[in-house]
Amino acid sequence: MKRWLALAALLAAAVAFWPAQQAPAQGGTVLFDGKTLDHFNTIGDANWRIEDGVVVADKGNGFLVTKESYGDFQLRVEFWVGPDANSGIFIRATDPAKLTATNAYEVNIWDDRPEKDYATGAIVGVAKVDPMPKSVGQWNVYEITAKGDTFTIVLNNKQTVVGKDAKHAKGHIGLQHGLGNKDAAGVVNDKGVVKFRKVEIKAL
Repeated sequence: MKRWLALAALLAAAVAFWPAQQAPAQGGTVLFDGKTLDHFNTIGDANWRIEDGVVVADKGNGFLVTKESYGDFQLRVEFWVGPDANSGIFIRATDPAKLTATNAYEVNIWDDRPEKDYATGAIVGVAKVDPMPKSVGQWNVYEITAKGDTFTIVLNNKQTVVGKDAKHAKGHIGLQHGLGNKDAAGVVNDKGVVKFRKVEIKAL
């Protein structure tokens, strides 16, 4: 009897926990649910595809760019990157057809970046990270808050940086594969596995 009661309690706890994990934050929007990329346009030649509930690319340079633009928001992204992969999350991109470091803010995902100040956990050109957290070979969670000219970045429940900049008040969000990762000969390395499995946003 005790065993059945314990099992029933365990099942009840699991049922209570599961919807909380799957549902977006109150008032939020699921941008990627593991099934479709309806909220995104594809820019560049990265070979994005959905496999087992995960959107993945391992070749090419480009972005998944949101069709909508956002000003103040809380963004939650689950990601996985392999060795040498260059990725990042671009926010407030003012030109959805061509995302760059000058028309957007890049929250970096690149452990092997030569300049570690702006590697994983940093906002390139805005907020340096020290120490740089590691992200390769594991699932990670980015929580990015943009409020006015202030950006707060949390990776795996640890705040990495707080940055301030007022150049871009609103724009699109881009998930990156490749670009900028060059070898000694100056050749762009468009290899490396990048995966995203859950993307949610809540307007503030």
